[in-house]
Amino acid sequence: MTNEEKLILLKKDLQRTTSANDEYLSALLSQASSAIQTEGIILDGTIECDMAVVQYAAYLFRKRAANETSMPRFLRWNLNNILMKQKGRQV
Repeated sequence: MTNEEKLILLKKDLQRTTSANDEYLSALLSQASSAIQTEGIILDGTIECDMAVVQYAAYLFRKRAANETSMPRFLRWNLNNILMKQKGRQV
């Protein structure tokens, strides 16, 4: 999935219809990719990894305005599953 496609999905997730925040949202996608890789996950271009990046970026966007800033359980669970799946293949 290209960065443009990820940006489109992120905007749909956040219910944004204009391109006014595209630069900021693109930066969040980059930050999300970096944070996920820091956890040891290899972003291999699968739909699982691409959607995890989009979901993580959406979390980063939403947490700046929320009282509760902990990562959503579904996202933590998804990242853990991707990591375990990748580590399981290396054995």
